[in-house]
Amino acid sequence: MIWKIAVTPEELNHRCRGTLVDHLGIEFIEVGKDHLTARMPVDKRTVQPAAIVHGGATAALAETVASAGANYCIEKERMAVGLELNINHIRTVRTGYVIAVAKPLHLGKSTQVWEIKITNEEGQLISAARLTVAVMGRN
Repeated sequence: MIWKIAVTPEELNHRCRGTLVDHLGIEFIEVGKDHLTARMPVDKRTVQPAAIVHGGATAALAETVASAGANYCIEKERMAVGLELNINHIRTVRTGYVIAVAKPLHLGKSTQVWEIKITNEEGQLISAARLTVAVMGRN
């Protein structure tokens, strides 16, 4: 188990109320022993004018799920913040949900690296991302 702080989907969803996460309809749906899963609807909030999921919305989903995971893998007096996000968009989606699963590749004392795979509801890969975060003291 990678979690240093107890975490549930309900806690994560409550914590994100009134933020960009809430505005985009992102919902945490699973906390596994070594991963965190969230989903985002493909709707008027998250599509581009061509009526396909917007790459920026997908990037926000990727950073959201990995950043949340990063913050539960460290002590309460520390926080993890994004340094770099790299994302490749592979397939389009027009309806339903996109689902992001974030797993750590590296959990260091000062940095973490997370891999995020985003799929459609049929399990087809939509986007692949990697987020590097800095671990620092809370101010």
